[in-house]
Amino acid sequence: MGFFAAAAGVVAGCALAPVAVVGVVTALGFTSAGIAAGSAAAGIMSSYGGAVATGSACAILQSVGAAGLGTTATAITSTVGGAAAAFIAGMIQKPPSPEEF
Repeated sequence: MGFFAAAAGVVAGCALAPVAVVGVVTALGFTSAGIAAGSAAAGIMSSYGGAVATGSACAILQSVGAAGLGTTATAITSTVGGAAAAFIAGMIQKPPSPEEF
């Protein structure tokens, strides 16, 4: 894998990670219309006994499902996505031959 292919992977990782996070949260049942009945989100909410505290994991996930990621969370997930893509690119890169040293 060449440098440009690896760089393209990093850019794609940066761009797609926030979209993937919001997609997973929505798929769990945290939606803009509220928590979907019978979903994993409903199970998480029921574990709170009906009293979901501000700032709890359930409240944060519902916020992400309803409104998406904020600026800071988008920056963090983009960074993690890019780093993961760089790591993967490094793992699949052909090792140099002894003649290239």
